[in-house]
Amino acid sequence: MINPLRGMKDLTFEESARFNHIIDTASGIAKRYGYGYIETPILEETGLFRRSVGDSSDIVTKEMYQFEDKGGNDVCMRPEGTAGIVRAFVSAKLDRQPAKQKFYYYGPMFRYERPQKGRLREFHQFGCESFGEASVYEDFTIIMMISQIFKELGIGFDLLINSLGCPECMPSYKENLVGFLNEIKEELCVDCNRRISSNPIRVLDCKNEKCQSLLGSSPKLIENLCETCQSDFKKLTALLDTAKIAYTVDTNLVRGLDYYNKTAFEFVSNEIGSQSAIAGGGRYDKLVEFLDGKPTPAVGFAIGIERIMELVQMPEVDKEGYYMGAMVPEAVEILFGLAAQKRLETKVTVEYNSKGFKSHMKGVDKAHARYALLIGEDELKNGTVWIKDLETKEEKSILLDEV
Repeated sequence: MINPLRGMKDLTFEESARFNHIIDTASGIAKRYGYGYIETPILEETGLFRRSVGDSSDIVTKEMYQFEDKGGNDVCMRPEGTAGIVRAFVSAKLDRQPAKQKFYYYGPMFRYERPQKGRLREFHQFGCESFGEASVYEDFTIIMMISQIFKELGIGFDLLINSLGCPECMPSYKENLVGFLNEIKEELCVDCNRRISSNPIRVLDCKNEKCQSLLGSSPKLIENLCETCQSDFKKLTALLDTAKIAYTVDTNLVRGLDYYNKTAFEFVSNEIGSQSAIAGGGRYDKLVEFLDGKPTPAVGFAIGIERIMELVQMPEVDKEGYYMGAMVPEAVEILFGLAAQKRLETKVTVEYNSKGFKSHMKGVDKAHARYALLIGEDELKNGTVWIKDLETKEEKSILLDEV
């Protein structure tokens, strides 16, 4: 027997219904906020992620499914969604249009890492990307949208926020941080020591518990913001306070990707174990320019669907459509004509084998059908069908051409 690869999982039965419920809920809310659907290829040039996600990130250094295709191209399976959306945005020359652009997407992503609860090698994300709006009001609106998605899905969360500054306030902060890190470098892990010279901000994202304990007294970027970044962050917290969205300022929150600036945030849950992040995002005003587009402010987020699957409260399934069954073999073919007619307007389940009444009624329950339509010996003789409305409990026999 051939099983799925490690870290890959089939999505079937009740899980697929839960997955679709998440996508339908999130997509519906995104549309209300003015977002349109976009889909990008799963396979991209490796250079796209090296330039956007960053050479020092764990994704690029350890986790990408990267290979050379038959044409000699260096390609990889997308490890995250934003870079591909930005590439599509630039490829379509949308960066040259004055109108603001908003996209939502969902689909599989791939990272080679140790599988654990809520973390697979093939996983799915739902995300939104907003281009052309520099106002911190858009950052707040994005956070409010995620809050609404989780509220409708019945998921509790804590919100962590931080500011990563801008090119004006970052250089002096990096200098202070490198000085601090060099003093404790002998106690930091190998990855942190590598990052001190390549991207010191990334040290703050280290998951090593010892490193995290040492970083408690590190310089805080939020205390070194320029006037504009400080004003924007103060405005964001004021908007969250007014909307009564609770939050915690996490001064070491930097996210796992290099393209973020200014606002960064994570939604976390204490119900899924150590992998507590269920959504995250922020502003990335320089990424369009990094990928050869015109300078364009942008902000977005992604929700890890596998992370929230077990947390979602599923609504009760409404009874819908018809279950059609024959109680004598001669009636089976009649049902196909009725099913074809009714499928123009509603869901229809047909049982091909003739069965007894009780067996058919069990089939009605499994199909979540509202109407049971059966043909037995008497109905066949009289040219009628027996119908029962499972909600009103009304039952009757009617002529075939009245169905």
